[in-house]
Amino acid sequence: MSETNSLGVGSRVKHPAYGDGAVIRRHKAAYEVCFMLYGIKLVGLDYDKWEIIEAIPAENEVTFSDAEKALIKILKSYNALEEVVPLGDRWDGGLLIIKPGEENLKPKEIPIETFFHKIVMVRDRLRVMEQRVNSSQLSDEEKINLQQYITRIYGSLTTFNVLFKNKDDYFKGDKIN
Repeated sequence: MSETNSLGVGSRVKHPAYGDGAVIRRHKAAYEVCFMLYGIKLVGLDYDKWEIIEAIPAENEVTFSDAEKALIKILKSYNALEEVVPLGDRWDGGLLIIKPGEENLKPKEIPIETFFHKIVMVRDRLRVMEQRVNSSQLSDEEKINLQQYITRIYGSLTTFNVLFKNKDDYFKGDKIN
C-alpha cells in the first residue's frame, strides 16, 4: 500500500487545485478532506497529485471526536481559527474619541468594537510570531532574545486590558500568553 492511500485522519495535504487541507474521514474508496478555502471534498484513495505535508497512519476505527480534535489541531497550526474575545459589556456601542491638542484639528472617532478588534488581532499575531520564533531554526540564545521583546510588547499592551470582559484574555507582560 503506498503512502498516498494509507493516510489517516489528521493527515495534512496540499492539493494542486484546492490548496491546504486535512483528512477528516476515510471511506472505502475516498478520503473526506477539509480544505481551508474550499470546504469538504472527496478525494480518491489512489489520488497521488497532492503533496503530503504530514502523514498520520491510517487506523481501523476513528471516532468523530478524534476527527474533530485532529481538525482543530490542524486549523490552529494554519492559524485558521479566529478566537472570539468578548468585549466588556460596559463598552457595547461605545466610541473611542481621539482629540488632538490643537484646536484647528478635528477629533477622530472610532467605534470601540473596531478598535477592540484591532487590539485582539495584534494579540493573535503576536501569538503566531511567538510560535514561529519557537519553531524556527534560530539558536536558543536568539530565540530567548526575541521572546524578551515579545514579552515586553505584551507588557506595553496591558493598558488595553480594561477593554476585556474576562481576565483570562488580559495581556500579561511578566509571562507570554
